[in-house]
Amino acid sequence: MRRAVSAVRTALQTSNVLRGQSSSCIATSTRLYSGETITCTLFPGDGIGPEIAEAVQKIFAAADAPIDWDEQYIGKVADPRTNSMVTRENLDSVLKHRVGLKGPMATPIGKGHRSLNLTLRKELQLYANVRPCFSLPGYKTRYDDVNLITIRENTEGEYSGLEHEVIPGVVESLKVITRNASTRVAEYAFKYARDNGRKKVSAIHKANIMKMADGLFIKCCREVHEKHPDIEYEELIVDNACMQLVKNPAQFDVLVMPNLYGDIISDLCAGLIGGLGLTPSGNIGANGLALMEAVHGTAPDITGQDKANPTALLLSGVMMLRHLNLNEHADRIQKAVLGTIADGKYLTGDLGGKAKTSEFTKAIIDSME
Repeated sequence: MRRAVSAVRTALQTSNVLRGQSSSCIATSTRLYSGETITCTLFPGDGIGPEIAEAVQKIFAAADAPIDWDEQYIGKVADPRTNSMVTRENLDSVLKHRVGLKGPMATPIGKGHRSLNLTLRKELQLYANVRPCFSLPGYKTRYDDVNLITIRENTEGEYSGLEHEVIPGVVESLKVITRNASTRVAEYAFKYARDNGRKKVSAIHKANIMKMADGLFIKCCREVHEKHPDIEYEELIVDNACMQLVKNPAQFDVLVMPNLYGDIISDLCAGLIGGLGLTPSGNIGANGLALMEAVHGTAPDITGQDKANPTALLLSGVMMLRHLNLNEHADRIQKAVLGTIADGKYLTGDLGGKAKTSEFTKAIIDSME
């Protein structure tokens, strides 16, 4: 146990990536904690979502985090106001409270209703997806020195939702890149780097092939870099970036990229540290709007069996607390989560252990006492 505590202390002192992530979120927020209880939207989600959301609520309560939850449930039929199962009331809750936490949501493949995640991001204009990826102390993977941030443009690109069948058997899907969205996410990436003591921003693209679309994205990144000459800047073609990440992830700091590349690379980076079950994520919009989320799947094969790992949602909750300037509560929960994983006695099945969700949750709560 002493070694686990030491490992956690070292990690918090040397990288503390979640704290760095919070600073970026706080930079978009005008909200300061006033000592009162704060209401935040909570989407428990599908599959294992309600189970891990319950674990988060118990741990937040044990840490005396001053959060009240406005629980929102996705509709069973498409809402004509949103063309999605996401209802207008769901969106209004986030707009009212300005901050929320979301569990995993199921999206049909190849047919069915509009993606729930895509609806939330586009309707709420959550333009930047931010994922810190860092090696967890005490949890061994192939890499020991991962400490990077992926920042993904979140509203356009190949995910613009513009598809049609030209003739039977021929489908055209449109990729949209705009100066406004590209500049906005580039500015966020450089501001993130500046606010969090990061030294380098890497722009990921495929401008050698998509010369106009990705060419515009890179042009915007270069223009923003001119305003931040003290921050190192580089450009990598996306396929090379993937290879370089696998060869030596330590060479990267902050990565910024269009939507599709960000979706792929952020999952690749999660694999470097042990998987999506350990990776927090935040979606950032204008004027302090933020919706943190677990980005793993709904795991229907273990739903209701007390086997789910709540770490990703917990660490996303830590990001939410830091966004609200509740740093002491965030520190307490983060230390307990990392310490429990490093200790290794109560690990869920995906982490190589046999503990139940309830046992893992209790171990975290006990470590805070």
